[in-house]
Amino acid sequence: MPPIRVLHFADVHVGMENYGKTDPESGLSTRVLDFLHRMDEMIDLAKQREVDLVIFAGDAFKTRNPNPTFQREFAYRILDLSQIAPVVMLIGNHDLHPTRLKASSIEIYETLRVPNVWVAGEYEGRVIPTKNGDVFVAAAPYPVRHRLLEMDVTAGRTVAQIDELLQRELGIILEQLAIEADTHGDMPRLLTGHFTVGGATVGSERQIMLGRDVAVNLSDLADDRWDYVALGHIHKHQNLTHGREGMPPVVYSGSIERIDFGEENDAKGCCFIELSRGGTTWEYVRLAARDFVTVWADLRKSDNPTQDAADQIKRHRLRDAIVRMHVQLNQEQESAFNEPLIREVFRQAGVFYLAAIRKEVESPARSRLGISPEGLTHAQLLEKYLISRDISTTRREQLLTEAERVFGSDTQ
Repeated sequence: MPPIRVLHFADVHVGMENYGKTDPESGLSTRVLDFLHRMDEMIDLAKQREVDLVIFAGDAFKTRNPNPTFQREFAYRILDLSQIAPVVMLIGNHDLHPTRLKASSIEIYETLRVPNVWVAGEYEGRVIPTKNGDVFVAAAPYPVRHRLLEMDVTAGRTVAQIDELLQRELGIILEQLAIEADTHGDMPRLLTGHFTVGGATVGSERQIMLGRDVAVNLSDLADDRWDYVALGHIHKHQNLTHGREGMPPVVYSGSIERIDFGEENDAKGCCFIELSRGGTTWEYVRLAARDFVTVWADLRKSDNPTQDAADQIKRHRLRDAIVRMHVQLNQEQESAFNEPLIREVFRQAGVFYLAAIRKEVESPARSRLGISPEGLTHAQLLEKYLISRDISTTRREQLLTEAERVFGSDTQ
């Protein structure tokens, strides 16, 4: 029996518009188009590899209430995939409506009984026929407390105790799904889930998180009754059982497009799997995600800081990239630094979007904010404050990146 060819992707987040402009032809944000183009690349891949099954491991949109245009564009692409192979659409935390009885953002596919599409909103397993044979697929959607735990069980307990109960309940459910999978003999088995697994390396999904997270134990997933575990929710691609003999691949495909500078160095893509009982192989396929680039320039010893900054910019490949610059200057250099000229250098380099030029001015140590606040930008004041609070460099960069979206004077 030939292996079942599977496409696994997750965390599409259609609707992310940060660092974008309005596209005159479509009327959409150019950043929304980036995410849609990544889906188009995956559809081409699915056609080229003649996939037998598509697993979407959750989080279709940025918000739980996407606008109709985003829903339409996403639907076009799901329909294209469904014409290639059966599609399993797992419900993630961004797909769930905050009100208990209201529909998820992807439930309409189930309501309309769209052919070849299963919207997996319950913990259950199904045998899915494909052109190369049957596959047992088990679904573990995003865990919601009020759906898994009775009110009388949680009453009077602390948040930590409730989390422990939920983690235990999830372990029981995953064991039941594995037992069911084992009743299907030599049929290939795949588990798909949308949650955090303990020990996984998290990414920028923390910046757009909806709801609280409870970590699932890796031991509940790394079970040889499965041939592949297709995960969504964490944006950083990783195989949690890499190098561990006798365990199935437990893989986060990661998100398909970069969200912010926190993902600057992360690859973006999807997974192609050749699924067979006891002999699964897989590969990570990178997609042409938009580049994010930070240009660093320590100019404190420069006689011509503007020229040296321009030279530093020219050393980077910046065409069609989202860019920010961080320059270090001393007090004497600050007034001589020609920011408009530097912005022109970026323009000539063909950047897609210049997010910020952040200046860090060295000065003698003073109390709290370090220097007199007069004449500082909002971003500079915030940075001085964070330094005074002994915030770590990594966390400071994350907070300043978020602040750039708010401080209009520091962005174009």
